[in-house]
Amino acid sequence: MKTHSIKTTHGTIAASDTEAEGPVVLMIHGNSSCRQVFRNQLDGAIGTEFRVIAFDLPGHGESSDAPDPERTYWMPGYADAAIELMAALGIDRYAVLGWSLGGHIGLEMLARTKAITGLMISGTPPVARAEDSIAAGFRASEHMHLAGQEAFTEQDVSNYAHSTCGQNAPFEPFLLDCVARTDGRARRLMFGRLLAPEAGDQQEIAINSPVPLAIVNGEDDVFIQNDFIAGLPYANLWENTVYRLEGIGHAPFWEVPDQFDPYLRRFLGSL
Repeated sequence: MKTHSIKTTHGTIAASDTEAEGPVVLMIHGNSSCRQVFRNQLDGAIGTEFRVIAFDLPGHGESSDAPDPERTYWMPGYADAAIELMAALGIDRYAVLGWSLGGHIGLEMLARTKAITGLMISGTPPVARAEDSIAAGFRASEHMHLAGQEAFTEQDVSNYAHSTCGQNAPFEPFLLDCVARTDGRARRLMFGRLLAPEAGDQQEIAINSPVPLAIVNGEDDVFIQNDFIAGLPYANLWENTVYRLEGIGHAPFWEVPDQFDPYLRRFLGSL
């Protein structure tokens, strides 16, 4: 496993790279998380079969805070940072796995680059740029308000870390560390510009995706409305199915990699 430290216009990006010989997949974590959440894939069979690159978003994990928070801490900025990272690594074709915020970033990337061969999202409702669509796509869960809150107490850190990984998922101290480390401006600025006209309309992007779009969610995800996601008229939905893993929460790749990884392997192998 190689660790990269790549200088971009959005700050210095830390990334893990399995350096395998297979096709490349870029993994993008969620709000106030870090690349370590993809440990099971990086260290497991997926990381051996495919060249897996997982990175910390600016303001998260081991990456630096953004030098220009207003430019970076929202979907277009994060998407641009990811595209810069892959260009710096000399990779011009790759699939993307995006979790939660990472899935929104992946959708934004589809509107900004032709390098992506396929996109899998998990815990990501493809909402339109409208308040009623956001209300329909997300659930008003107990800790949802923390997603856009800048300052966290110790209890906020614990609440957010536990709710995002899933009620029954394995819990490890690094999940707390990721939340506590995150630049709080990233939450505030991202959440405050969900409806910004400069960003892509994610529902339109998802429905008209130019590449195969795979969706694998936890049925018991406390943050998303699964029926909303399953009801959209996707033109390029992988296997014509929105997969829902029964009894699983917001991070199925972490909670049940033995159930999630076969979908990911099959998807990547189909591209």
